[in-house]
Amino acid sequence: MRNIFFLCLFLGISSSVLAQSKHTIPVHTAYLLPATEEEPFISENGKQVYQWSDAKQSISFFFYHTKPGTLMLSLNGAAVKINQQIQVTVGGKLFNVLVPVSTRSKEIRIGSLPVTDSGFMEVVISAKKLVSKGIKIESLIVAGNGAEALRYNAKPRRNAASVHLRYPLADSIRAIGFYNEVTVPKGYDPVHSFYMANGFSRGYFGIQVNSEKERRVIFSVWDAGNEAIDRNKVAEENKVKLLAKGDGVITNDFGNEGTGGHSHWVYDWKTGETYQFMLTALPDSASQTTIYTGYFFVPELKRWKLIAAFRAPKDGKRLSNLYSFNENFVGSNGHLQRRALFGNQWVQQQNGRWVPLTEAIFSTDATGKAGDRFDIGAGVANEQFYLWNGGFMAQEGKPGDSFKRNNTSKAPTIDYTKDADSLAQAKKDIEEIATAVQAGKIDTTGSIESVYYHILQQGTGDFVSVTDTVTVHYKGSLLTDGSIFDQTRDNPATFPLRRLIRGWQLALPKCRVGGKVRVIIPSAQAYGIRTRSKDIPPNKVLVFDIEVISTKRQQ
Repeated sequence: MRNIFFLCLFLGISSSVLAQSKHTIPVHTAYLLPATEEEPFISENGKQVYQWSDAKQSISFFFYHTKPGTLMLSLNGAAVKINQQIQVTVGGKLFNVLVPVSTRSKEIRIGSLPVTDSGFMEVVISAKKLVSKGIKIESLIVAGNGAEALRYNAKPRRNAASVHLRYPLADSIRAIGFYNEVTVPKGYDPVHSFYMANGFSRGYFGIQVNSEKERRVIFSVWDAGNEAIDRNKVAEENKVKLLAKGDGVITNDFGNEGTGGHSHWVYDWKTGETYQFMLTALPDSASQTTIYTGYFFVPELKRWKLIAAFRAPKDGKRLSNLYSFNENFVGSNGHLQRRALFGNQWVQQQNGRWVPLTEAIFSTDATGKAGDRFDIGAGVANEQFYLWNGGFMAQEGKPGDSFKRNNTSKAPTIDYTKDADSLAQAKKDIEEIATAVQAGKIDTTGSIESVYYHILQQGTGDFVSVTDTVTVHYKGSLLTDGSIFDQTRDNPATFPLRRLIRGWQLALPKCRVGGKVRVIIPSAQAYGIRTRSKDIPPNKVLVFDIEVISTKRQQ
């Protein structure tokens, strides 16, 4: 396919403009292919001009004509030093055009073309050779009775309009988990694309194409407050705090679209593959905070990967405002179509019950609402919703349309023990424990399956059995900073040992009734990548001081 430069210009126009039959389409909304990251336009006499000197690149204008008739096309420009020969292709016709030398832009006739129907029209400008400094192009002029009610985008923003699906949630549903699946079809994944799966009131979670060589899984959570640009201006009490992240995940701040905590994992996801996302919320009404955690299922490993966990201040709420979107976040290739399928949406309630989400409402961003770009669409295919934006196809669906999908799938089974980073995390945990031992923070008597224990006081009764129901006093803390997350006070606690975390099941049988033991438990033998409570982030080594008061044997 030869290189083309799409200029996509289509604007909802007032009645006075609609009556005109001559339209000047400015070049500053143009697309240059091969695309350049830097804007190729210069300013002359208060107007944006493109100085075209590379014949390997082509220029293409797109507009939407609504009436049959004749289109009369001209180019507003000039050759810089030497007359230049160019080719213009439109509606299947080829025009050879001579661009004369001039110190100022002039209207250069291209030719006329009959149109019999409405639709998008592409005008491709190319050259076999450009000499010296080439041509300065200011605009494309479209006139004639076929140009009445022409639609185009006169604004410099070249991004395709973003499109969204909002999933209504009944007030009776108290959601603390949101599961979604995303598939990007082959050929609909250009650079600068964001396919966002799990959007919510405080952030978003999905996959991006960041360059020809890099793709990412991205999870971000917004700060509290009203600062939209600079996170340095956000008060500390309003800032989101990172609690944990997966192996290889990069975390930092973000701004310019609100501010907050950002995380991403560089991952070469593929078109045609279905990817699973799980978002959890752990609200704490007392502190008015909520911990949001993002998990991504790595299909080649068949395991869940922790992306990150963030504590959001001034929150304390469950999941709300659930949505998905397609976004073209850099406009240099905003002419290309992006398409994604979103399916098998579920929310999990506080009681563990799963509820399917089978309705979605279509919406678009300010670019789409203004009518600057209306090549957008949404619908239902099989049991999936789909979104597309860009590509200059006829609009499909209207913002505000509601779609419903069938659901024959079972609720998802999320096995957090299948951790994609288990080996890497186990190594980190052992190193953390070894460092603490060397520093004299803890002592050990022995270990079993990487769980370390230290007998503080040997009891005189029987050894604990893993099948026992135990009555104990205990204190639990984090190895990192010693902060206490749970403890008994006046009265001991009684548990069937089999129901407790594996670290207890492994270490407590080393202690006799009446004895005391300190247990140091790597995260894999504790809560792993789960966000267990507001005080126990994912991937934390736990320390328990346990006094065994009594045991009850299994009958």
